[in-house]
Amino acid sequence: MNRTCTRLLLASLLTSGPVMADDLFQWQNNSLTYLYGKDFQVNPRIQQTVTFEHADAWKYGDNFFFLDRIFYNGKEDSQSGPNTYYGEFSPRLSFGKIFDRKLEVGPIKDVLLAMTYEFGEGDNESYLIGPGFDLAIPGFDYFQLNFYNRHTEGPRAGDNVWQITPTWAYTLPVGSSDILIDGFIDWVVDNDSNAKGTYHANLHINPQIKYDLGKALNLGAKQLYVGVEYDYWKNKYGIEDSEGFKTNQSNTSFLLKYHF
Repeated sequence: MNRTCTRLLLASLLTSGPVMADDLFQWQNNSLTYLYGKDFQVNPRIQQTVTFEHADAWKYGDNFFFLDRIFYNGKEDSQSGPNTYYGEFSPRLSFGKIFDRKLEVGPIKDVLLAMTYEFGEGDNESYLIGPGFDLAIPGFDYFQLNFYNRHTEGPRAGDNVWQITPTWAYTLPVGSSDILIDGFIDWVVDNDSNAKGTYHANLHINPQIKYDLGKALNLGAKQLYVGVEYDYWKNKYGIEDSEGFKTNQSNTSFLLKYHF
């Protein structure tokens, strides 16, 4: 799939909600997040990020999209200058919904075809596809587990790389409000023996811990959150960590998030 076709698909799916019949479109949620953090690696150490997120479910699957605008607090990145952008579009097709059957076995609630398109400034694109599973795990609001075959283009290209991505959300009641713990893990398994060998195995763990400030202030539940985002990334961007160039990242950012 070339770049133009991918972006046309992204645009059509994200704008299809209003024209869908009521029995096709089920729900959607949008949010804006502000992050401020230090101790980043590879890029400038201090970063501020504004993120738009969109999630929806429809008759035959679900979609997730986010776009980051990242500012380097007055510093210059050697590749992108004082700021940059990065985004992902992740549509999934549900076999249970398509065939109108319950595909439930043990903790498995549904089986899906999971896809992701990653894009950023410059020659920085990846295409992922593989099986996905919705899991019923006690206590969790949701738990998804996706397995992707990953193709990375650009200077750190890599083919036939496998990535395992769980995503989750867990709500803890605290006094008159709640704490929401959600996030994802991207684990690109060992691929250093592949033909190109420039995209190394890496592990990215990214949970958010958020207090429902809107509920506490009687402004509406699940709308306004304040908290932190922790970001651990071993071999960031698939670049192997070394004494001369550190790519193992561990940092915590202040977070403010508004849903609409």
